[in-house]
Amino acid sequence: MPIETVRIPTPDGQADGFAVFPDDGERHPGVLMYADGFGIRPVLREMAAELAGHGYHVLVPHLFYRHGPAPVIELPEHIGEDVRPAILARLMPMIEAHTTERILRDADAYVRFLTARPGVGAGPIAVTGYCIGGLLAMHTAAAHPGQVAAVAVFHGPVSAGGPGSLDRLLSTLTARVHLGHAETDITPEALDELNQALEAAGIDHTSEIYPGTVHGFTMSDTDAFDPAALQRHWDRLLPLLARTLANGWDTAR
Repeated sequence: MPIETVRIPTPDGQADGFAVFPDDGERHPGVLMYADGFGIRPVLREMAAELAGHGYHVLVPHLFYRHGPAPVIELPEHIGEDVRPAILARLMPMIEAHTTERILRDADAYVRFLTARPGVGAGPIAVTGYCIGGLLAMHTAAAHPGQVAAVAVFHGPVSAGGPGSLDRLLSTLTARVHLGHAETDITPEALDELNQALEAAGIDHTSEIYPGTVHGFTMSDTDAFDPAALQRHWDRLLPLLARTLANGWDTAR
């Protein structure tokens, strides 16, 4: 599966990242994948390659390119609880500086770059995100109605910005949605409120707590990793993409 290093022009510079896609010379539906807060690293390349293996052209941008190329900080092979607090302390200023305005400027650039790639089909794209990348995915989908057909968020925030922010986000969202929440990230009561808001906005969605999970459950290089939950993530994501994007391959491949 070819992995190509890319440089994505944005209003604030060039975002580094990578694209991975089937090696068959054909055009395939595009998927924009937002990393978690730890950023681009081997596990993200593995997940993007897995997704590309099902017939998708996957773009993974470096979220914090304004602070330097990936990786902006050196990460261990395994991000255990013994090192996690120190790593997060260094990342939090970058996360906090990643305002909604920056998210939307970058989203425009990423969508434009992905849809212009010669290996990407002419139809709509999908967006998926993990942890903080889930918030970016939702903003991207809401800002590009009609162009983003599906959005999937895993163990990530759906909205931020105070009262009314969720309603404003959902008011322009036309994509089909899947939200896979960690058990430690949301209460059943908060999930009910979120799902009621999705229903009131007329959003075609599934939104559920993955049982027994903690934040970060998809990431195999962390203590949060849950193999069964990662598989559940694929079992939700792949059918969503198959229903919404043309020309993907059989999800059983």
